[in-house]
Amino acid sequence: MKKFMFVNRKAPYGTIYALESLEVVLIAATFDQDVSLVFVDDGVYELTKGQDTKGIGIKNHSKTYRALDGYDVEKLYVERESMEARGLGEDDLIVDVEVLSSTEMAALMAEQDVVLSF
Repeated sequence: MKKFMFVNRKAPYGTIYALESLEVVLIAATFDQDVSLVFVDDGVYELTKGQDTKGIGIKNHSKTYRALDGYDVEKLYVERESMEARGLGEDDLIVDVEVLSSTEMAALMAEQDVVLSF
């Protein structure tokens, strides 16, 4: 079993990166791979509570993150510095995550077989 890490760096809407990442994560998990999901930079906004997409006419896919547990995707990491730079805390997020420093995140990335950035 390979270790796959999916790194989310973009805001949840305005590009297809967040939704594409989520779809690829679900596919990888379906094939029983060791999957980790990381949120850095504006990617931390993907997990924020209270997303309202009615004004932009796009489906709100944030609720899907709550379903990841059902696919055995339980390794969710958020970079502390990215959260702090955006004034966010763990209470602002829709799912439980492990908050890591950028140094800890780099070490975790080094342990992976595959790292894909979205």
